[in-house]
Amino acid sequence: MPLNRRTFLRATAVAGGTTAFSGAVWQHAFAAGPAQPGPGPYGAPLAADANGLQLPKGFTGRVVARSLQRVEGTRYTWHPAPDGGACFADGDGWIYVSNSEVPLVGGVSAVRFDASGKVVSAYRILNGTTLNCAGGATPWGTWLSCEEHDYGLVYETDPRGERSATPRPAMGRFKHEAAGADPVRKVVYLTEDQPDGCFYRFRPQTWGDLSAGTLEVLVGSGTGPVSWARVPNPQIWTTPTRQQVAGAMRFNGGEGCYYTGGVCYFTTKGDNRVWAYGASAERLDLAYDDDLVTGGEPPLRGVDNVTGASSGDLYIAEDGGNMEINLITPDGVVAPFLRVVGHDGSEITGPAFSPDGTRLYFSSQRGKSGFAAGTDGYTFEVTGPFRH
Repeated sequence: MPLNRRTFLRATAVAGGTTAFSGAVWQHAFAAGPAQPGPGPYGAPLAADANGLQLPKGFTGRVVARSLQRVEGTRYTWHPAPDGGACFADGDGWIYVSNSEVPLVGGVSAVRFDASGKVVSAYRILNGTTLNCAGGATPWGTWLSCEEHDYGLVYETDPRGERSATPRPAMGRFKHEAAGADPVRKVVYLTEDQPDGCFYRFRPQTWGDLSAGTLEVLVGSGTGPVSWARVPNPQIWTTPTRQQVAGAMRFNGGEGCYYTGGVCYFTTKGDNRVWAYGASAERLDLAYDDDLVTGGEPPLRGVDNVTGASSGDLYIAEDGGNMEINLITPDGVVAPFLRVVGHDGSEITGPAFSPDGTRLYFSSQRGKSGFAAGTDGYTFEVTGPFRH
């Protein structure tokens, strides 16, 4: 962005025109305004390994799956353009689910690991949908897969593949991106990937049942106190949901969404921001803004999917940039955690931790070729001494 805008934003932040992200307000908050560059808790990424992963000391990586190739040890062919994902505990092992961001056949695949981390099966849990981008896990153990087009739906899926996937039209028809479930307030937050998109929450009539409820949109004028207003026609509309409520806040390309400890974090790619919605105070703040970085070049560009560790660290994947996953610590330091080399035309998607927090999964959507159809996608696993 232009230097004059960055200078203006810095000045207003210092003067109080942009609300600082106060660490005293809620759990996992940052100490003194939007995160700033600094040394990460694991040190800098080292030289690339055989898979093109630059990882910190003590960490190792492997390729779990390749698009249009059989997942090792199974007869299942992994999907193209892997995107949003999440992990679910399953017996003595766990399951990683991954969306496919392609038209018409999109859907979701899953891969199951045993207690040692060995792949034991892979299978399909959603078929025949289009441009399944990101989504989110629910507290009752389902995966919400979101379609990214103007009439897109949220589909509730079973990571084990034992129950049929179900569309949830009450959650609205719009260009869905990601979802984050808040079990305290019993709502699901939703992002919208439009240059003038909105931030929503869905209040189901019965918690645990997403078949009926109320869709609301965030209303406000910027950081600070905000409120919610009902979207009149979330399912069948001639006026898009984002244009139905006067005063609805605009967000430039909503992407990842992750709820933890009373805060819903979400990202906007058009202005490289990580937002923090404090649910109990109904307050919006900035956790990161590349225009507010004061010490050198911003390390985090092209913000996209986001997840968190039990330590309170946020992990934010880059769409483009230099193909990094950056972390933001609870004390407000942003630093690269890993980098993928040789995938310059791709983006990092689907970061998610195994239930025990020792393994991080993610994908390079278009792989080394950068081909838009995502036929060269890679899904990785990183193992190491993640802090808790």
